[in-house]
Amino acid sequence: MPDDINMREPTDTSLLSRIDDLNRRYGHLIDDGKLEDWPDLFIESGFYKITTRWNFDNDMPAGLMLCDSRAMMEDRISALRTANIFEPHSYRHLIDPPTIKEGAKSNFSVQTSFVVFRIMQSGAPEIFNTGKYLDKLVDINGGLKFRERVVVCDSERIDTMIVIPL
Repeated sequence: MPDDINMREPTDTSLLSRIDDLNRRYGHLIDDGKLEDWPDLFIESGFYKITTRWNFDNDMPAGLMLCDSRAMMEDRISALRTANIFEPHSYRHLIDPPTIKEGAKSNFSVQTSFVVFRIMQSGAPEIFNTGKYLDKLVDINGGLKFRERVVVCDSERIDTMIVIPL
């Protein structure tokens, strides 16, 4: 089902560069294992959800991961570090340049495609996930933060529990 928000031609290359920088910081924090810093990219009432394309296209609320505040994101990372049991692995993000879908003076809707490679203990990288980020960003005193990030995974098939944010 196509998006009902029209893509618009970006006019502000400086804004696109700032959005791209935010996306790259996001990916690098996760890839480098600096997960405790990841929630700081969101506003206090920030929203983060990982879902599948089918669930998204059919307006299904179910998600593979859901955090409805920055505090919940911090709790998720704390649990990942101390309580969850999973095979150690890491990610490597490849993130496309962003496309601004809607924008006002300090609020923007953005779409960005991504590929995430997963590296298990064996050391062999594999494509773990592909999809798009659907973001609502806010400019606070010249710095961009996520108000909302919905991660829409292309595949319905996830071969393991997602413990690390995508």
